[in-house]
Amino acid sequence: MRAIAVGAFRADPELVQLPKPEPQAGEVRVRVEYAALNPSDWQTPEGAPGDGPVPQVFPMVLGVDFAGRVDMIGSGRNRFRVGDQVFGRVPRPNPTGGGSYCEYVSVPQDSAVTAVPPGLPLRAAAALPSAGMAAAQLLETAALRGHETLLLIGAAGGVGSYLTQLASARGIRVIAVVRGDERRRMAELGAAATVDTTAGPLDAALRESCRDGVDAMIDLVSDGPDAFAERAAPVRRGGVAVTTRGVAAGAVLPAGVTGIDFRLEPSPVLLDVLAAGAADGVLRVPVDAELPLENAPQALDRNRTGGARGKTVIVL
Repeated sequence: MRAIAVGAFRADPELVQLPKPEPQAGEVRVRVEYAALNPSDWQTPEGAPGDGPVPQVFPMVLGVDFAGRVDMIGSGRNRFRVGDQVFGRVPRPNPTGGGSYCEYVSVPQDSAVTAVPPGLPLRAAAALPSAGMAAAQLLETAALRGHETLLLIGAAGGVGSYLTQLASARGIRVIAVVRGDERRRMAELGAAATVDTTAGPLDAALRESCRDGVDAMIDLVSDGPDAFAERAAPVRRGGVAVTTRGVAAGAVLPAGVTGIDFRLEPSPVLLDVLAAGAADGVLRVPVDAELPLENAPQALDRNRTGGARGKTVIVL
């Protein structure tokens, strides 16, 4: 089968030919029709053996999100059948080095994989798992229930686009921080205000947009504790500052502000909830680009430079 993989840590991803995975007991093999790009897809292979819980089996197939049809069932009881349309997330770390940028993937039937509901295209389903689940769980982590203000750093990407919609649906005022003029698009997603980091100093823009402070800040992009702490300056005492980049522990935050390092907890139940909302049109799936598998390495390079707009979907 065709796959995008790396042969070692920090190696360039390339198109390779690999054997089809054989589903083990309790697994399903899926013929992948769409995969979706996430920042972790280029961050994981940049790791090293001592850098944390990343797979160390090579070749390492990139990607985690997928949508397709069940092609084969492993032995034992299983909640799926051959031919079912499914979508989900490949568990990471994966001891086999498998990912979703390939034509076939085997995943445990009790992992974060579920049926695609009627009315939801596979293309859209592939763009939901990681970004959608992260957005929903980030909102719960921030403990906002409505009539509060959320400062969202890196709002234009997949997670930010979903999070803006989910938060505004609860009556939360979202201040979206983006790169470039995204005011119209973010307003359509529910943002109350948009700050363009390329238009001038961010500090001054935040002081203007957050004169009365904010109840919570979620930072999807800052890769150091100092930058994270700086972004948290508008958070009021008693509020929270959440990061997806694992830098809260080393940050010196304003007095009375709690820093939280977010960790995704994938769940098939949460996938069902998100898919139902997308199928009903309540949750918009922000697919920005669609490209063939062989162009995935170039798409990863573009994502690494920042400025993502919604989700990139890979067609197999």
